[in-house]
Amino acid sequence: MARFTLPRDVYHGKGALEELKNLEGKRAIICVGGGSMKRGGFLQKAEEYLKEAGFEVKLFEGIESDPSVDTVMRGAKVMEEFQPDWIVAMGGGSPIDAAKAMWIKYEYPDITFEDMCKVFALPKLRNKAKFCAISSTSGTATEVTAFSIITDYEKGTKYPIADFNITPDVAIVDPTLAETMPKKLVAHTGMDALTHAIEAYVSTAHDPYTDACAIHAIEMIQANLIKSYGGDMEARDAMHDAQCLAGMAFSNASLGIVHSMAHKTGAVFADYGAHIIHGAANAMYLPKVIAYNAADPEAKKRYAVIADYMHLAGTTDDEKVASLIAEVRHMNDELNIPHCIKNYGPDSYPTEQGFVPEEVFKERLAGIAERAIGDACTLTNPRKPTQEEMEKVLTACYYDLDIDF
Repeated sequence: MARFTLPRDVYHGKGALEELKNLEGKRAIICVGGGSMKRGGFLQKAEEYLKEAGFEVKLFEGIESDPSVDTVMRGAKVMEEFQPDWIVAMGGGSPIDAAKAMWIKYEYPDITFEDMCKVFALPKLRNKAKFCAISSTSGTATEVTAFSIITDYEKGTKYPIADFNITPDVAIVDPTLAETMPKKLVAHTGMDALTHAIEAYVSTAHDPYTDACAIHAIEMIQANLIKSYGGDMEARDAMHDAQCLAGMAFSNASLGIVHSMAHKTGAVFADYGAHIIHGAANAMYLPKVIAYNAADPEAKKRYAVIADYMHLAGTTDDEKVASLIAEVRHMNDELNIPHCIKNYGPDSYPTEQGFVPEEVFKERLAGIAERAIGDACTLTNPRKPTQEEMEKVLTACYYDLDIDF
């Protein structure tokens, strides 16, 4: 038996934000990030709509990118004091992910972060509050997923919280909010969405429901991401729907080792100023993981199906897999995303700070590989990597090497 879980309601299309007027309750807390929602006037609109619905409203602002355990605990304390019956998370993946974790702690004040991270083992939520997620970026799809990613900066690693309990009650997918995204964010979130869809399609937990969402998302992303990056707002709007479909797929089929590695490399080099943004990590790692997983016959067939839907060249499955890898690399080139960790830094990617020295990567490789193997996303990868294999894949991701095994 399989399970397919989505929010009770998904409101999508321009003007969907106004649906906040129809929520029912007494107190709502709005959790937001660094200020883009306020600069665009969307936070003010959300607050007005909730007040029009009769809510007392409190703001929790300033949630950082890749939110920390400390931020989660601080937000939960504010919730405990305010006692909201609706939690409204607004922005990119970071504020929504953080608010999901705050929600757990708010409902169960004695729960530890370690207990929160036990896969599909959370106690029942919605005893105190319901959850509404409003996405402003076109990638994470956390507005429809059973996942939250929280960073423990002391350990230098990201932890996925995975449980159907944290699937939002209401998702608002209003593309107007995404039209203000800067180009780099368009690129990173878009490749994150593509990775979600591809990994969900080859996941060992895929089913006909997730397949349908994943394949259509892939088609939409191929047709619209590069145009969106170039400033085409119709394509930007289409990407907002595409990433949500990809989220529906991976929330129910889970992911694979692209995400396992991205979770474990994102913050591990922060002491060198190299914070590898999640979407960029996925974009760099995806071609290597396709090559690694294609050694599994079933995965190879499914990658070939993806290539067919993308109208890529090839008559054999091997040729189609090679075309898929080439297409992902081409998209990275068009989006100005480097192909490997070694090139992720100010020399070739001047928008980023710091870089990962070769000797530091080698020194930390074994630990990163071990933690990636233990990541929840590894459970549904088509191949189960050994320590040696994971180190080999990570090394290929550092140097941009071909994988042949």
